[in-house]
Amino acid sequence: MNAALEALKERGFLQQCTDLEGLSKLMDEGPVTFYEGCDPTGPSLHIGHMVPYFAMRHMHAAGHRAIVLMGGGTARIGDPSGKTTMRQIISYEEIDANTKRFLAQIDNFLRLDGKTMFSDNNKNWLADLNYIDFLRDIGRHFSVNRMLSFEAYRQRMETGLSFIEFNYQLLQSYDFLQLYKRHGCRLQIGGDDQWGNIVAGIELIRRVEGAECFGLTFPLVMTSDGKKMGKTEKGAIFLDPAMTSPYEFFQYWRNVTDADVERFLLMFTFLPPAECRELGRAKDAGINQAKERLAWEVTALIHGKDEADKALAAAKAAFGGAAAGDVSQIPSKILARAELGKGMGVLDLFVYSGLVPSKSEARRLVQQGGAVVNDRKIEDEKTVVDTGWLDAEGALMLRAGKKRVFRILTD
Repeated sequence: MNAALEALKERGFLQQCTDLEGLSKLMDEGPVTFYEGCDPTGPSLHIGHMVPYFAMRHMHAAGHRAIVLMGGGTARIGDPSGKTTMRQIISYEEIDANTKRFLAQIDNFLRLDGKTMFSDNNKNWLADLNYIDFLRDIGRHFSVNRMLSFEAYRQRMETGLSFIEFNYQLLQSYDFLQLYKRHGCRLQIGGDDQWGNIVAGIELIRRVEGAECFGLTFPLVMTSDGKKMGKTEKGAIFLDPAMTSPYEFFQYWRNVTDADVERFLLMFTFLPPAECRELGRAKDAGINQAKERLAWEVTALIHGKDEADKALAAAKAAFGGAAAGDVSQIPSKILARAELGKGMGVLDLFVYSGLVPSKSEARRLVQQGGAVVNDRKIEDEKTVVDTGWLDAEGALMLRAGKKRVFRILTD
């Protein structure tokens, strides 16, 4: 197997390939141009988006040519893959603004050089497409029966599939055809939920151009307890620091289960595989150090080494005592000292912090023994917190369980 593919396999990226032997041979013959597409339907990338981009860095480092395709056109419809309901339609202006933010985040991670690693936008060929000509030239190559055989469409037939979404596979296939014509692109990569769209694009190129192209998919990463990777009680782990602070980002990785450490080190860092396996095999205090290493490495890749260092220092302060690090990076909110002086119910305080979404959740936290304010365990849900609880810096450190912390600052 080609060395780049072997490296992806060793790190757990390979899920399906349309012709692994053929692709390996093509990559051995010289640089292959490949692409991954992403629809900017939200204001920020989240960590789940990043699996193909980590793979892209490995392939680019092996000498292959990468295209980051922004779906400025396809985002106007929305990909039904992996969705139980139709995506919310957003304005063209929102899509363009999201595209700029996505590209800035991707460039920060991939370092687009404009030659061997560059971006394109399918709005360039989809926005002004003549629908009649498109159906005549492209739509005639698609079988409705075959389209409905793919998992993405078959699942949606039970809950309802709109006609606009049904067009999505044609448009993504057309993307592959356009990238083949414009840039000589021979390979599409993506999450395994894109398998049907990728296969359809390969078939379209074969029919229209008589050329052989390839598809490679990666697993949809789940945690060992069956949850979608990158999801928390609060939602997705975003790359935008205004949506997920570097500290919260760091803590997500620091708090993964022991069983996920080796796999996540292999996929989400560039540490040598042997070192990833060694760290993942650690036990007791050693596995906590491995999680800390994982958290630092991923945070440094996404937010930079300075932010990773700050997050590490804040974690040490939060969980190892204030003397162990810098508490300033811990998520915080200001509460007027005069208001706190009147006394505030502990349930209201935890809701105010955002550690819990409601008083009922705060009550449950207290009943389970997981609510702590400045190292004082809250045992009575009717406890009232006032300025007498403040530490020397005029702050309250709230803990929800062993892993989540928040600081209330006073003015």
